[in-house]
Amino acid sequence: MVRKSYGKMRGTRKKLMTRETPGINVYMKRFELGNMVRVVLNPGKTTHPKFHGSAGKIIEKQGRNYLVAVRNKKAVKKIVLRPEQLRILK
Repeated sequence: MVRKSYGKMRGTRKKLMTRETPGINVYMKRFELGNMVRVVLNPGKTTHPKFHGSAGKIIEKQGRNYLVAVRNKKAVKKIVLRPEQLRILK
């Protein structure tokens, strides 16, 4: 028998099937360098759920993606995210 996995990515297959696809406006968003953004992960584009809900600052643009600096406890992590996974902080 194979031992059951209890990792953080457990159960993500069901998440992919339960969510509807976002509209075209989500994919057409543009961000400026230095904007403060909130990371809202889309289950269709699976990224590690540790960063879901965290706030960060856009450092640079890499193709369609954005490099976001996120504070994780005392360390500053750099994550590459698609525009549909970002929301502007007000």
